[in-house]
Amino acid sequence: MASLIFNGEIRSFDDPDAPVLGCGHRGFLYADGIFETIRVIRGVPLFLESHHQRMREGLKAHRIHAPLGFTTGAIAKDIVRLLEAEGIEGSARVRMTLSRRGAGYYSPVSSELDVVITAEAMAPMEYVLNEKGLSVDIYPEMKCTPNHLSRFKNIAANIYIQSGLWAQEHNLDTALIQNDRMGIIESTASNLFLVSNGVLYTPGLDSGATAGVMRTEIINLALAAGMKVYECNLTPQNLLIADEVFLSNAVQGLRWVGSYRTKRYFNSTTQGLVRALNAKVSSLYPV
Repeated sequence: MASLIFNGEIRSFDDPDAPVLGCGHRGFLYADGIFETIRVIRGVPLFLESHHQRMREGLKAHRIHAPLGFTTGAIAKDIVRLLEAEGIEGSARVRMTLSRRGAGYYSPVSSELDVVITAEAMAPMEYVLNEKGLSVDIYPEMKCTPNHLSRFKNIAANIYIQSGLWAQEHNLDTALIQNDRMGIIESTASNLFLVSNGVLYTPGLDSGATAGVMRTEIINLALAAGMKVYECNLTPQNLLIADEVFLSNAVQGLRWVGSYRTKRYFNSTTQGLVRALNAKVSSLYPV
């Protein structure tokens, strides 16, 4: 990555005379903001309306003021400009970091918005299911306490970072995170789904789970396919009796879990959902 967009202007990562964010910025000092990751395929930012809606809701919840020009159209134009500057023509992962501007300590002096957009190329031109199932276990050291900010992708991400490190230390692909009521809510970087007897289960947003854009897409695809879907509390016992377990996020799509401790899983339903997802995504490409 050589370029980024800062508040609508293309900047260089390495320009010493024009640093994007200084050491006194609130995003650096207090992790005061949110972020969004968006998959781009064939120049199209996927599900951008849903991403934009979640960003606006997240900014409102954090009491950060979005300017009038912060629209879906403006975001799409900035993403296209950045991809052109980076020479990315195919698939990409775009990150938007939205933080509060201005001075102050725990009580901010102002609540204006700074936006940084970065992009990096990705190889696949569609969502591809992992060949080997992921190995997972429950991260025991920290718990999520659900609150009105839990559903957003907050820059303050200690529990996700620590769970990822814990998974590495235990030779796992990822970790599952619990809330303070011991319900399993998500993984280190994805929403969680179980399939049991042809029924799809996922933690409800009141449990502390992130309101993932891909999570919503998967629920809608499952309902369209005639599956029953329940948003409910999930426990370790539910993992042990499930037929399939998979994870979802906007960049990677769906990834199936092969094992939880001694339990092993299939992935036929997950494969069908990936096919349905790619069919929907292909309809978004320009002819």
